[in-house]
Amino acid sequence: MSTASHAVAPASAGSGLAGTFRKVRARTRALAAPLSAEDACVQSMPDASPAKWHLAHTSWFFESFILGEQVPGYRVFHERYGYLFNSYYMTVGQMHRRPLRGLITRPSLDDVLDYRTHVDESMERLLAARAGDAALAWLVTLGLNHEQQHQELLLTDIKHLFSCNPLLPAYADMPAAPEAPAPRLAWLPRNGSTAEIGHEGSGFAFDNETPRHRTLLEDHALASRPVTNGEYLEFVRAGGYADPALWLSDGWTTIQTEGWQRPLYWREDLASEFTLGGVRPLDPAAPVSHVSYFEADAYARWAGARLPTEAEWEVAAAALPVQGNFADAGLLHPRAAPATAGLAQAWGDVWEWTMSPYAPYPGFRPQAGSLGEYNGKFMCSQMVLRGGSCATPAGHVRASYRNFFYPHQRWQFTGIRLARDGMPG
Repeated sequence: MSTASHAVAPASAGSGLAGTFRKVRARTRALAAPLSAEDACVQSMPDASPAKWHLAHTSWFFESFILGEQVPGYRVFHERYGYLFNSYYMTVGQMHRRPLRGLITRPSLDDVLDYRTHVDESMERLLAARAGDAALAWLVTLGLNHEQQHQELLLTDIKHLFSCNPLLPAYADMPAAPEAPAPRLAWLPRNGSTAEIGHEGSGFAFDNETPRHRTLLEDHALASRPVTNGEYLEFVRAGGYADPALWLSDGWTTIQTEGWQRPLYWREDLASEFTLGGVRPLDPAAPVSHVSYFEADAYARWAGARLPTEAEWEVAAAALPVQGNFADAGLLHPRAAPATAGLAQAWGDVWEWTMSPYAPYPGFRPQAGSLGEYNGKFMCSQMVLRGGSCATPAGHVRASYRNFFYPHQRWQFTGIRLARDGMPG
């Protein structure tokens, strides 16, 4: 599996965009390369999609929103692919039901790869013919950032799929994360202020990161690093999953209905976990991952803390370089925090739940046209996560980047950073 960096640069009209297009598209193929045709077709749950569908959908995106709009007389690869590989763009047309994507045995994986080739060749010709078109460059950059999101989903969906296989197969021969003790957790005081959050306007951003606006922060403190496996294990052994006083009502209902007693991929022995490299010993120093918002909130309450708001997280992280354990490092698994002063592991390793609902910023306006369905219509009943994970492509996230999932979902690399009100004594 390739681990080269294929970060998407901000949109520009320069010739470099064609090279970035090739790298991102090749990266998706490389991520799917370890999979058999059978692996690529199966859907393990309604929230996940088959790898073959990801390969096709990201091609459909370029075909529908760029080639079909920008190239006179463009020939679609197959007239029915729009129905099969549209995700949720109702203004574009009807689509195959999401929970049934695993039933799409035809087209074959080879057919889908041919589809990608057809789209790639058409895009290459378009980019060569209109290298100076800034509007086109922005659309292509949007498509590449969209594809990078699906690269992460491809990995996490495969992990869930393989965890359902009694053989517990490895996705690939993944290197083990370096062993290191977790640094002592410290509380970092943050003064209250009127701060600005949201995208500043330079470079690419999704519409849900805008507009930049003022928000009020009270005095608070952030934990210096995410919660570790070892710390979460204490919560499990202390009966955290059996104490209704720790849980939101919907969370308590969820863990009772689903029978949750530990994070998603932990084994019953509480000493090992399933990873993209197969079953491995649980590293007590690494950040706990694959926990839902409900679990993150319950742990925070048990620890005498809370989750940070997205504004608290963004203001603190904006001062840090965007460096960390991203997918390009090749580990595809969280590792222990480095021994460093200040806020550690804000970037990469695990997405960090915040206590902020995914809602529009003051003055938000979705993008015009069908692409306005990309983010805005999901601003209901979901929670914001920040920072990226070990499955996120390097260069994809920034301080203003807003990820969002429903509170019960935990198949992504989602973890916990604690916060407290007031200033630590």
